[in-house]
Amino acid sequence: MYYASRTLPNLFAFGLVTIALAKLLPGKQSSSRARSNELRTSLSLLTATGIIFRSELALLLIPHTLLILLGRQLSLRSIINSGLCGALIGILITVSVDSLFWRRFPLWPELSGFSYNILHSQSSNWGTSAWHFYFTSALPRLLFNPLITILCIPLCLAHPALRRPAASILIPNIAFVALYSLQPHKEWRFIIYVIPPLFTVAAMGANWIWTRRSKTLIYRLLSLALLASVLVSFTASAFMLAISRLNYPGAEALNRLHALAPLHLSPDTQPPIVHVHMDTLSCMTGITRFLQIPPPSPLLPPAVGAATGKPTLSTAEATSREIFYVYDKSENETLLLDPLFWERFDWVLAESVERVIGRWVIAETIDAYAGVKIVRPGEGSGMGGDIESGKDEEGTRAMGKVVQMLKKGDWKGVLEALERYGRLATGGWWVRVAMEPKIRIMRREKQIVGQVMGGDW
Repeated sequence: MYYASRTLPNLFAFGLVTIALAKLLPGKQSSSRARSNELRTSLSLLTATGIIFRSELALLLIPHTLLILLGRQLSLRSIINSGLCGALIGILITVSVDSLFWRRFPLWPELSGFSYNILHSQSSNWGTSAWHFYFTSALPRLLFNPLITILCIPLCLAHPALRRPAASILIPNIAFVALYSLQPHKEWRFIIYVIPPLFTVAAMGANWIWTRRSKTLIYRLLSLALLASVLVSFTASAFMLAISRLNYPGAEALNRLHALAPLHLSPDTQPPIVHVHMDTLSCMTGITRFLQIPPPSPLLPPAVGAATGKPTLSTAEATSREIFYVYDKSENETLLLDPLFWERFDWVLAESVERVIGRWVIAETIDAYAGVKIVRPGEGSGMGGDIESGKDEEGTRAMGKVVQMLKKGDWKGVLEALERYGRLATGGWWVRVAMEPKIRIMRREKQIVGQVMGGDW
């Protein structure tokens, strides 16, 4: 879900590639002419998408083209014409649009990326993985439901009625993953295009089992196993999604800052300008250009009890003002050691308070995911209360506040409340999601010199 919202070329290409691959599915067209048109459209679309967004799609286009050619579904001349048509459309779009935005003509970004990553072998600078990474790690995690790989897909390949259509889908997509495995630098987003085809084959196998559930006991048991696997996968995915959200403290810190900053502006500051420095960890954990634009005040998280010191404006007055934020993301070590550099900032998002020079107040600390631990009966919760004996009245009351905690963005409080309630039901057993401090929201101290306050730096 997180990557679906990111403006990465892979995700732009994903939708177009899925449409192109859908046109390659067998058995859809009513005539050979309609089938040929679908194939030509697919090849043109794959070519144009590769030229505009991701050059690696050439590795996906090659096995699909060979399968079409060897199956005599299109002539060589039709294949070449389709490729040339897609290439012409793609080049015209990418060169015109990207040259306009980058103010360089002619500019073909994917050609530059291909030259850097492949011809000059620089992709390894971003890390390398074993040749089998996609098959042993990435694909199992992307498919997630284990019955897809151990039951549904093998059934399609083993059964004569399903083998031919399944193989026509699997072979070119698995070949693409195998070819891409030769590239040392690997990320699962590079092969995300094969997930819809693999799910399609798995759906064929699942449909075969489900439609025969009333015939034999084996099919009935396998159908129940499929239903159970879907429910378990959904539950596990929801749990992992909730945990994944805790990996982006930078985004949460910026949202909290937008709620806190208006409360500490002087009423006579016109126009209200807030200077913010964001360190490397903050920028790497969820901060985007979109989040730098504060949402309307009703959508901001409440800033209740979040700051040290008294705010200079009421909440109503503060949230009604239009504030201009100026952000800095400097990473230059020499600059960060200069005290004059820090004097221009009103707020700082930082992992290490020791690196921030000057007198500052820690307005809030944002926690992030720090691992999962199995908690046994008898182990303390660190939250107080007699959990296992059922006398944890505070924990019971806390469950009624979960909704309020969610509205405030208090995920640590939500996890604590769920643990209290859950351990009552499990006799003390629980899977604890550990949290640790990650990002400090720091406000410049404007009190008189020498005044001692908790959290000064």
